[in-house]
Amino acid sequence: MISDAEVSGNGCIITIEIPLTLRKRGGRKLIVAPLGQEQWASARPRVDNTLVKSIARAYRWQQMLKQGAYASAEDIAKAEKISASYVNRLLQLTLLSPAIVETVLDGHQPATMTTTDLLQPVPAQWHAQRALLC
Repeated sequence: MISDAEVSGNGCIITIEIPLTLRKRGGRKLIVAPLGQEQWASARPRVDNTLVKSIARAYRWQQMLKQGAYASAEDIAKAEKISASYVNRLLQLTLLSPAIVETVLDGHQPATMTTTDLLQPVPAQWHAQRALLC
């Protein structure tokens, strides 16, 4: 949407103002349209490797616990040389709606979604998760 346009007296200079916001996301700059404004183009899928890696780790650790490779999250933490708290928080990602997981894996998650967002307490109901996160 073009909010304001000017043409100089000689007709050579055109100034166009487009309302937008720049946000940093994963070291990149992202252009965000103002709230309530129509998007200029449909969003291309953008796989966020950090989100995908976090979900993959959670499912791998869950599988290791199921198979008995490790007895607890604390054992996984020792083996991975990370904090048990982090392992426990990441394991919560296995409780996310399959639709949300698929959205992340396909790269169609909201551009502002981060691993920190996914690690916040979320409702158990999948439709409520989707309303909150997507």
